[in-house]
Amino acid sequence: METAAVRIAEAPAPDESALHEPIGDLRFRSLLAAGDWARLPAAIRRRFGKRVAAGDTVVYVGEVAEVSTTRAGRVLSVLARLIGGPLPLVWDAPLPSVVTVTEDGESGGQNWTRLYARRRGFPQVVHSCKRFQGPTGLEERVGGGVGMALHVAVEDGALVFRSAHYFATVVGRRLRLPRWAEPGLITVTHTELGEGRFAFTLEVDHPAFGRLLRQHAVFREELP
Repeated sequence: METAAVRIAEAPAPDESALHEPIGDLRFRSLLAAGDWARLPAAIRRRFGKRVAAGDTVVYVGEVAEVSTTRAGRVLSVLARLIGGPLPLVWDAPLPSVVTVTEDGESGGQNWTRLYARRRGFPQVVHSCKRFQGPTGLEERVGGGVGMALHVAVEDGALVFRSAHYFATVVGRRLRLPRWAEPGLITVTHTELGEGRFAFTLEVDHPAFGRLLRQHAVFREELP
């Protein structure tokens, strides 16, 4: 009880103006309770409440500041190349990184492209599509018809995306992966840092092998 009380005391107070502020894109906001959305920093609300017009691109520029991984985590990242390589294959830091977001007119979702520079050779490029559908209201799809349903939450003033389950599309049929075949719990945390900067932290935790991977990157929006 004491721990819960401390967490409640430390939680950011809701910004009442957030409940009435104009917003161009309601898709992320609709995944959260109004009070949770209001607890997000205004910069995060603007970032996830801005509609990307067809043909436009939002560009975030920064660097991967920290990467930690186990041997099992590296094996998982390499095996994931079979479905487009959605996990980091660049384990040095710091190194430059660029993220772009474009509207996916076909699905009504967003295409995310992440570029991770290497010290030698071509950068790693990761493609994924966020779609506002499925049992949790949000899915992220990568290559090979594989994807994951995501829960969205606000924790300590940060916007958190956490895997609920994984699925694969085979011959037009969507099949949910059994728990034993899942790579683990994936958590992505979007934290505001101030002065236009934000942190993007990816963590992969396996029930048997523990923390497999953690990638911490810092970005700012590249204005036109």
